[in-house]
Amino acid sequence: MASIHDVEAIKVIESAAKEFSKNPDMSKPEWAEFVKSGAHVERPPAQEDWWQIRAAALLRTIYKDGPVGVSKLRTKYGGRRNRGLKPHRFQKAGGKIIRTMLQQLEKIGLVQQAKKGSKGRIITPQGQAFLDNISNQIAGANKTKPAKKETKVEKPKEEKKVEEIKEPVKEEENKNVIKENIGKEDKTDKSTKTN
Repeated sequence: MASIHDVEAIKVIESAAKEFSKNPDMSKPEWAEFVKSGAHVERPPAQEDWWQIRAAALLRTIYKDGPVGVSKLRTKYGGRRNRGLKPHRFQKAGGKIIRTMLQQLEKIGLVQQAKKGSKGRIITPQGQAFLDNISNQIAGANKTKPAKKETKVEKPKEEKKVEEIKEPVKEEENKNVIKENIGKEDKTDKSTKTN
């Protein structure tokens, strides 16, 4: 049985986002089209399904690192802010988006608030089963794909022997030609000296 640690994170997130897009409770609010995801970015997200992708990434983070609060998630999804000529500085992501997504995940029963001893949110057994099922599907899909086998075409042994036999013959022929040429050169040298 595979878990989220056994498969690539991007594949788990994309598969979970597809499942979230089917659920009307995980739809993005109207105001989300006009809001940047933090002060470190210049424009709102351009992808149409960015809300579901971010929610799936939040769910995976809570599964992996939970209990996790909004502040830690803001730090995780933050980035460098361009301040012009001044040096860049780290800026946390916006909290409203993350908080709203966590409330939606709570509403569909995948996340719950931790007990009073610890702050943040933890994954429910239903949420854990949801991500484990996705991981199993991905791991099963990877196993069913046959690996490409490289076939090496080898020459029969007889051909190799023939080539080996031919090569020494060529060397002997070359030696004979060289000897003949040397003999001719010697004769021409003697004839030039007598003139």
